[in-house]
Amino acid sequence: MSVRLRSIALCKKLSLSTAVSFNIFDNRLIFPPIRNPRRVLDCGYGAGNWALEVAERYPHCQVIGVDISPHMQPLDIPDNLWLQVDNLNRSFTFPSRHFDLVHSRLVASGIDRSRWSSYVRDLVRVTKRGGWVQMVEIYFNVQSDNGSITERHALREWSRRYMRALEDLKDLRVAPRLGSLMTAAGLQEVDMRMIQLPLSAWSSDPRSRQIGASNRSNIHQLLESLALYPLTHRLHMTLDEFNSLIDRARAEVDNHTLKAYFPL
Repeated sequence: MSVRLRSIALCKKLSLSTAVSFNIFDNRLIFPPIRNPRRVLDCGYGAGNWALEVAERYPHCQVIGVDISPHMQPLDIPDNLWLQVDNLNRSFTFPSRHFDLVHSRLVASGIDRSRWSSYVRDLVRVTKRGGWVQMVEIYFNVQSDNGSITERHALREWSRRYMRALEDLKDLRVAPRLGSLMTAAGLQEVDMRMIQLPLSAWSSDPRSRQIGASNRSNIHQLLESLALYPLTHRLHMTLDEFNSLIDRARAEVDNHTLKAYFPL
């Protein structure tokens, strides 16, 4: 069996970027109290949505996006947005204390396990004094809002197998540690927040239910695209075994009594 790794990587990033859309953050692009940033760095720009929105909202701001692949760039790029190809697992070549805001989003599946401490130090080094670093990651251990998901459920099996398949290469449990990594890198006023990313429309809250409803098809795609290579090549699951797990996990996503979510 052969799998096109670049196609899978692109699909992963697109699925994640779509699932974690702006509406889960109340359409806020920037959380720190920055009114008129002059220079912004976006690490792992993916489809370019966040960088494009910032560039359009702040037309006098220089926005630079960095990602390992150029294949998902938006077609219409404003003059104040530069998207470039680079490997975030290598040391940054940007000058020190250069950016008002450095944004890192959904890069856990790309950053090497041994790179995280130096990666966050690089983010801090290129940030101006008084500037801000903003990081967003998913913790891929599926949770339940009412505690009904157990280790016997397919969603928890998916999480367990996915993280085990890549544990020697990537730190997919890094999300809860971002605050401590930022503090260790020298940042002050670190604010760590966990947001529920609902996998379907199970919430009684109208806004969360709408987010879950719009997320359902993205999550169905993500469960397959994220795990196909790790589970079949690294854990040697057969395609029949893999497809059975994905079918069962998708059915549990659609079971609103489980109230499944990813911590974000």
